[in-house]
Amino acid sequence: MMTFHRRIATQINIMGMELHAEQSDYAEMENVEISDTMLFYHVRGALKSAVEGDPDKYKQLVTVMGPDERLVPEKVALMVTCLKALSGSVSCLDIVHHQSLISSILKMSMWNYGTDVMDALMELVISLATFSGQYVDLCLEMLVSNFMPPDSFISLLNQSRGILRKGQVIDHVHKTLIFIAELVPLSPLRLERIITERMPHIFTKEPLILIYVENMLKLESGEIGDRVGRTMLLAVMDRLIDLDVDIAWDDILQEDFTKGIFDMELEDLEGPVDVGQQDGDELRISWMERYFSGNLNAQKLDSLMVLTFEHLNFCKESGRLRQVFDTLLQSFQLTVLTAYKSKFAQFVLFYACSLDPENCGRRFADTLFHKFKTSRYPEWRMSAVAYLASYLARAKFLPISFVAEYLESLLEWCSIYCSNQSGGINPKAHKEFYAACQAMMYVLCFRMRSVLAVPHIRSRISKHIEDILRHPLSPLMVCLPSIVEEFLRLAKVTRLDVPDNFVSSNLLESELSMAFGGRERLDMFFPFDPCLLMRSDRFIRPNFVYWSMVRSSYDNDEDDNEGTSDEDEIEICTAGKGMNIANDGAARSYDQDLDEFDNEMSKMSITPKVAQWFGGELRTDMQMPSRIRPCPDSL
Repeated sequence: MMTFHRRIATQINIMGMELHAEQSDYAEMENVEISDTMLFYHVRGALKSAVEGDPDKYKQLVTVMGPDERLVPEKVALMVTCLKALSGSVSCLDIVHHQSLISSILKMSMWNYGTDVMDALMELVISLATFSGQYVDLCLEMLVSNFMPPDSFISLLNQSRGILRKGQVIDHVHKTLIFIAELVPLSPLRLERIITERMPHIFTKEPLILIYVENMLKLESGEIGDRVGRTMLLAVMDRLIDLDVDIAWDDILQEDFTKGIFDMELEDLEGPVDVGQQDGDELRISWMERYFSGNLNAQKLDSLMVLTFEHLNFCKESGRLRQVFDTLLQSFQLTVLTAYKSKFAQFVLFYACSLDPENCGRRFADTLFHKFKTSRYPEWRMSAVAYLASYLARAKFLPISFVAEYLESLLEWCSIYCSNQSGGINPKAHKEFYAACQAMMYVLCFRMRSVLAVPHIRSRISKHIEDILRHPLSPLMVCLPSIVEEFLRLAKVTRLDVPDNFVSSNLLESELSMAFGGRERLDMFFPFDPCLLMRSDRFIRPNFVYWSMVRSSYDNDEDDNEGTSDEDEIEICTAGKGMNIANDGAARSYDQDLDEFDNEMSKMSITPKVAQWFGGELRTDMQMPSRIRPCPDSL
């Protein structure tokens, strides 16, 4: 290409005549000096000539700003000088007459240039955005487009040169966004829209979507985070859900209803549950690789969740976690709770709670219980209590007093419900009640020993359990048999007064259980079952209660109490038959601000996805995490 510098060296009218010198002539031009001021005036002249109908000089200027695979030093120097000249000439730019020049500039990818070009380009972008409102969106779109590198650069992202360039680009982009936000106060609102509209879809290459989300999280924690941070977090959570629900369980879902959920969590073990940690980790990794190595969206979700976990760690260290958790909690209620196929995204909330159990952990439980009690949609209530049960059972960071507090509240709700009912078994009419009873039993399967070890806690919860289990609604006949069986077995081990004919083995599903859960099997919905994402697991595992940890301790007790046959059959607890235990208890109160969210939700003219769970056409799409073949979590 005949470069612009050569025209400067051979003619006073820089934009006019052609130059026939070859590339090698650069050596002869080293002593030719063209001042920035002179070039500034010639750039202005080129812009003016385009408006007056003489496009030749203008076209040469457009050529300089155009892409070029051969970025020789002279070309770079000329580009930098022209960009600086344009920065001082924005008043001469016309969005109509100079559309091709503006388009060429705003299509420039900073990933292809060094810091000198980046500096000059960002200076021009700031000048454009602050000169006229008609350029603001164009400049913001240009900056957002530089969130991701061109495809040709992807292979360099793992190399030192690529890592350095990535840092330089991100730094320039965010400094420019901050500068524009300070000078154009409404620009953050426009930026939010542009970022969310341009967010990569789930089939985008993993390195690109990761860099894009990394930029979003940087904005959330940056200087304009108070204006755009909430939108960034909500959008990231939405994308996690999109990836989550796209991951199909078809290849690993097992339709073996003869196995209880507790058995299935252990069934892939090839040795004793206390096998060494190193061997166990290798077995677990092997299991995960078997099912997810070929699933690109599972790998993307895993990487994005790790990025989100690291961001939450940063927020905790900077004292912002509670503020960020407000947004996460809102996102959970709007999208995660209502997503009937969510399998992993909810662990973002779990991990955030593990970082601050006293505040975030309690607020999460409060929200779930409040949603269970007050939501206008039965399916949301069932989902909320399933989340609460799974959370209380699996969160190792929750003290036993915390778990007992919510158990008491849940049991009291069930007891009051029973006192207002006079009929018998009806799974479809009393879905919420059976969901709550099953939640109570599920939590106790994991926490019974520690809960009952405290005398005053044992005393307070026992009366409610007796009243509930002896009620004509007969929850033990309706709830998932595998949970009922394990609950009764452990009740016997912990020396609750359970009749001998109450305990059995090999209880399978019942028609009543399936009627309560529906074809979507909400009776088998335990959202915090072991996380199966390989990289995310290391964040969750230290704070997670695995069933093998619980089962092994009870098995030791059973070995000491073998006086009772394991093959005793039981009679399911109906009216007049039950546990001979007593109690007192008190209800809890919950923050009024939760009511405000439900009021807003009730005003929304939307049909929740979960409304289709019962009797709808989406039955086969319901998440059933407890029915998958789980990894050997005890390791």
